[in-house]
Amino acid sequence: MVKIGQIELGDFPLLLAPMEDVSDPPFRAVCKEGGADLMYTEFISSEGLIRDAAKSRQKLDIFEYERPVGIQLFGGDIGNMVQSAEIATEVNPDLIDINYGCPVKAVACRGAGAALLQDIPKMVKMTEEIVKCTHLPVTVKTRLGWDDKTKNVVEVAERLQDIGIKALTIHGRTRVQMYKGSADWTLIAKIKENPRMQIPVFGNGDIDSPEKALEYKNKFGVDGIMIGRAAIGYPWIFNEIKHFLKHGEKLTPPTMTDRVRVTKKHLEFSIRWKGDRLGIFEMRRHYSNYFKGVPDFKPYRTRLVSVESFDEVMGILDEVIDTYPKSLMVA
Repeated sequence: MVKIGQIELGDFPLLLAPMEDVSDPPFRAVCKEGGADLMYTEFISSEGLIRDAAKSRQKLDIFEYERPVGIQLFGGDIGNMVQSAEIATEVNPDLIDINYGCPVKAVACRGAGAALLQDIPKMVKMTEEIVKCTHLPVTVKTRLGWDDKTKNVVEVAERLQDIGIKALTIHGRTRVQMYKGSADWTLIAKIKENPRMQIPVFGNGDIDSPEKALEYKNKFGVDGIMIGRAAIGYPWIFNEIKHFLKHGEKLTPPTMTDRVRVTKKHLEFSIRWKGDRLGIFEMRRHYSNYFKGVPDFKPYRTRLVSVESFDEVMGILDEVIDTYPKSLMVA
């Protein structure tokens, strides 16, 4: 049984990655239904929380159905990160996660996210102060290092464990790599092989199929896997991996009926949470993903991203069901 503090996650948990403009409550709702064992909010700016910025505050919204769920924070100032962790603790998530992995310029160039990989003493101090300020378990997500010359995550893992974090997730790329090339899990395996390491270690990067999940589980010995981009438009991936790990066989891919039902659920939650206009607008980015691989779908997508009312979107989705065989499967 894998545990983060007192949170029990099963024998090989599958985690939904915190993704900016993706991992909001509506998306998390369909991923929970799809089998995710632990989910995180979008990463939240510590400065935004302290300023009481509306967008940052809204990202604190969590719901009982999601549990266990963690709030992920990023920032470059230790005092601000501590203050934001205290604010996040007040909304009663199951854990607090610190982002030391985001590679985008808007984050890293402000000394936050993956930038802390260039200042390990500051990373350790920041983590220590956050662990002290909250009663919740604190976890960390990071990368192998800043670049190929500074792949220091094995040393970092020990130091973070020693100051009290309860789990560690590692993306198998450096900051310089961004999301290019292949993720390298060999250093993640070295952390798992370290007899001093007692906390769960989760791997992240390039898991996009049940077969690869099984391969990486066996090859690198991680305690679980975090899935990000592969879940966008395909929340079924969690249950597909679980079924494959348990039974050695693949589940039947989602039918057209499944795709439309989940798209509707996502849209309905999006509107409830964000309001009609914003909920419909922000849902547009998901249609291509939900119907990826469906033949001749482009005309429907064009209409879905142009209409402005809930009824119009639902009408088009009903047309999709009428046009395609309900049993149509796209692997």
